[in-house]
Amino acid sequence: MAKPDLSAERPGGARARPESPERGQLPGASSETAGAGEKRDAAQAKKTRRHPVVLAQEAQRAQDVQLRIADGITAFAGSMSFVYLHVGLFTVWMLFIESKPWPTLTLIVSLEAIFLSTFVMIGQNRQAAFQQAKADHDFEEGELELKTNTQLTREIHTLTTELHDRLPEGRSLERPAVGVKDAARLEIPRSEATTGAGKA
Repeated sequence: MAKPDLSAERPGGARARPESPERGQLPGASSETAGAGEKRDAAQAKKTRRHPVVLAQEAQRAQDVQLRIADGITAFAGSMSFVYLHVGLFTVWMLFIESKPWPTLTLIVSLEAIFLSTFVMIGQNRQAAFQQAKADHDFEEGELELKTNTQLTREIHTLTTELHDRLPEGRSLERPAVGVKDAARLEIPRSEATTGAGKA
């Protein structure tokens, strides 16, 4: 017959009860809440950490209607939906609307290519302006950081010089050297060492 497990019993004989979670709180709720809070904080930090030039460009696009239209057309022209739409339109036009050599379709496609190339050039010019503004911003930040580091280094040097000047005479931050008399006491004369070796 197996003996009952008494490892969970208290010295008084009463069996210890497992600790129950607080009233109104489910087991593991605190860890889940903490994990959700950390994820939310990480998402918020990731959302707020953006380059100032990017934020300025987005604000400029939001204020200009023409730039928003150009961005929309460029985004649609660079998607697969644009490709599928043109494949369907060209197929229907070539089979049911017009016969060879499709002069009207050729004119439409030529005009569309001209406008699309213009929108592409607009996007390239805006990208070049963005890169230039970002480079200028990074250069200014680097110069400011260099000036700040140089100023801090000079101030640290000045404070160190003043600290050494204010020390009383005869004292130094370095470890004091051992005197000549103290060094002579530590050394063993050769005659005594020779005498001791002869007696041995």
